[in-house]
Amino acid sequence: MLSPSEHSPNVVSQMSLKGKVAVVTGGARGLGLEMMTALAESGADVVCVDLLEESCLQAATKIAAECQVKATAWACDVTDHAAVEKLFDNIIEQHNKVDILVTAAGINKVCPAVEYSAQDFNTIFQVNVNGTFYCMQQAAKHMMRLGIPGSIITIASMSAHVVNRPQTHAPYNATKAAVLQLTKSLATEWAPHQIRVCAISPGYFDTAMNRTLLAQQGEKGTALRKIWETETPMGRLGTPHELKGVVVFLASDNASFVTGSEIIVDGGYTCW
Repeated sequence: MLSPSEHSPNVVSQMSLKGKVAVVTGGARGLGLEMMTALAESGADVVCVDLLEESCLQAATKIAAECQVKATAWACDVTDHAAVEKLFDNIIEQHNKVDILVTAAGINKVCPAVEYSAQDFNTIFQVNVNGTFYCMQQAAKHMMRLGIPGSIITIASMSAHVVNRPQTHAPYNATKAAVLQLTKSLATEWAPHQIRVCAISPGYFDTAMNRTLLAQQGEKGTALRKIWETETPMGRLGTPHELKGVVVFLASDNASFVTGSEIIVDGGYTCW
């Protein structure tokens, strides 16, 4: 009988992303930056894509220096299909391939539904849904052309499953449900090409953006944070680094038979 070491790959070595190229949209800050850092720490060359050109360049420069990988920065509006198509052509020219895509670009607006403007509604769908699809489409196109068994990781949200409270943002919730359905649909469509598509659905996280948002609301913001913490079974918000292991797993060969799956990282919030 063969020992496990003779027929089973080493689980630690399977987590390495060395030699792979990872594209992260919304990579200049927040959860996107944290996940891009994790991929680079695991050995992947990374491509930071963001609307914020200067922040994008700073993030890529810092990661290249700290992780000793190739890191490039590209400013792009993911709602512009032609721009996204050109972006991926440029990435292929610079990096020769794309192995991993993480679609972390996204926006939200807290507003009662009856006051939501048509423009704001359209914008949130364009960024969160259209932008996600355009990037998935272009990444998959190049993966298929090059015969790469790639990993596409969308960033959905626990809001695809539950209604957040007390704040109201119905359009955002709908966009994240759409992202989740895109994930499942494209996982089955692209599986014959050995392209895996999975989703990460974060809960409430203690990001700089959330801290600023809550601070701007003064006492109301303090009370809102307390509600978020109380309604999370673990009694606290997540810290951004707690997504790092999840994204590396889904990107790695350890997840080679995982597709169409969603990992909810919410401290148990959606259990109630």
